[in-house]
Formats: sequence, structure tokens, C-alpha cells
Amino acid sequence: MGARVAERLWFRLPPARHSIATPSGATPIRELLGSAFEVGLRGRSVRGWVWGEGPVVYLVHGWGGSLEQLTPLVAPLLDRGLQVVAFDGLGHGRSDAGVHGSGSSDAVELGRSLDAVAARFGSARAVVAHSMGALSALLAIRDGWVSAERLVLIAPPSGIPDLLVRLQGELGLGVRTTRRLVERVRLRTGYAPDELDLVTIATSLERPERPELLVVHDLLDREVPHAPSARLVQSWPGAELFSTAGLGHRRVLADTAVGGAVARFVDRLPVEASLHGDDRPQPWPDAVADGRSATGGQARAGAA
Repeated sequence: MGARVAERLWFRLPPARHSIATPSGATPIRELLGSAFEVGLRGRSVRGWVWGEGPVVYLVHGWGGSLEQLTPLVAPLLDRGLQVVAFDGLGHGRSDAGVHGSGSSDAVELGRSLDAVAARFGSARAVVAHSMGALSALLAIRDGWVSAERLVLIAPPSGIPDLLVRLQGELGLGVRTTRRLVERVRLRTGYAPDELDLVTIATSLERPERPELLVVHDLLDREVPHAPSARLVQSWPGAELFSTAGLGHRRVLADTAVGGAVARFVDRLPVEASLHGDDRPQPWPDAVADGRSATGGQARAGAA
């Protein structure tokens, strides 16, 4: 019973976030001259928008998010002559509820939604994914659901194992309940929790299928720590890390410098050095990560 309750809580979606705060002058979704589309997945509809023509770039939202959160990235990509495809995963936004009912989903189901959309629009120049969508996108690439030349992960989590540890602490789960929960997760998703780890998936990629990687992460992200992104970059040959300070977990999506860096990377151009551009990136000290500088002042906001 404890494992059933924990599973229900773990996979319960948060209340919908209608949009993130976007900069003055940002173009609303309906004014980007795109077209709505719909594809089927297990008898359900995945809905999204497509803009432009050219090599395809897929935008993947995060847990409890929607495609509208990613629209600040659309215009910079269109300026590079790319076709941009964004969608709401099952259970999210305007798409149908997932196979486990309204208000419940998981990273694998989001990856399957990407698979269904990619079956419609084809292989990708790049996949750009935010937060938990990063795990979904990387899993989809590793397991052959979608192919991509380039991959951009924005504020990615380390993966499910760390989330399981956090859930154990928050709910006070014992050893037997945790073991049953792991079994239920495997039955639900087809994967054991320890398989759904970004570095584990990254190191299992064969060289021909490994995309060029850019990771974007804010040093002051309070929801997803920066340190695992640094470890991911170090584990991925040739990967780049673009760090900001003061944008947090969601406002990073609307930052002009971030949008420009993502578009340049997708267009196979060099990405300018960020605030945190050392070859062996490390997170800031805890005092800074809490929003304080080493001298007690507020950290500078924005990307360098």
C-alpha cells in the first residue's frame, strides 16, 4: 500500500504553469506564424505547433510544463533558417491525458511523445529540452526513438536515482516499501530507476549516435542543482557548458543571451564563453548558490 501511494505521489503532475515571464517584446505563440498539428500515440493525441522551414529542431518541455514555456527560443531558431517543432507531451498542456489518467505522467511517456512527433517530422538537426525533458530526450536518442545531430539540455536534472533518494527522505520510505516502489516504477515505465540517470545514459551512447552536446544551466537554480550538469559535460567528449547566474530554473528559457547561444549552437556555430566557461566547470560555493556573493552581496544576474 505504501508503494502504491508513493507511486501516485511521485508521478502526479503539478498544477499547470501557463507561461514563464518573458521579456518585453516577446512574440506570443499565435503571432509566430506557425501551424498547429496533432499526432496519435496509443490512441491519444499529442498536440503541438510547427514554424518555418528547413532542418528540424524539436523543443521538449519539462515536468508539468508546456510548449508555451519554450516559445522565446522559436524566433532565434527561425532566424537561422530552421524549422521549429514544439509539442505538449501526453498529460501536459493541450495534449490528451496519458495512459495512467489525467494529472499523471512520467519521463518515459514524454520521450514517447517526442517519438510520435518525430515520426511525423523526421530526424532532427537538434533537440532542445528543458528540465525533465532532458532525460526524456536523451533516452529517446539512446533507444533510437529519434535521431539528432545536436542536443541542447537546459537545466537538466541528474536523473531518477537522485529523485528517488529525495522521495525516500520526504516520505520516510522504508527499505521494503522502496523496493516495491522500484518494482512498480519498472512495471510502469519499462525501466528501473537506476537506468534513468543522465550520465549513465550518456556513457552508454555509441560514438556514431552521440550528438554534439550543449548544456545550459543557471548557477543559482534552486530546483535543479548546477553540479550534475558540470559532471555530465565532463563525461561527454566535446560537450560545452553555458552557465548563467540569477536566471533560475525557468527564466533561463526567456533570456536573450541563452536564446542566441542555443541558436548559434544548433546552427553549427561557436558558442561564446559564458559566465562560467572553465574547461573543468565547478558549481559556485553554497553561499553563492543561496543567492549571496562571497562578500554578502547579491550575485549578478544574467548571462555573461
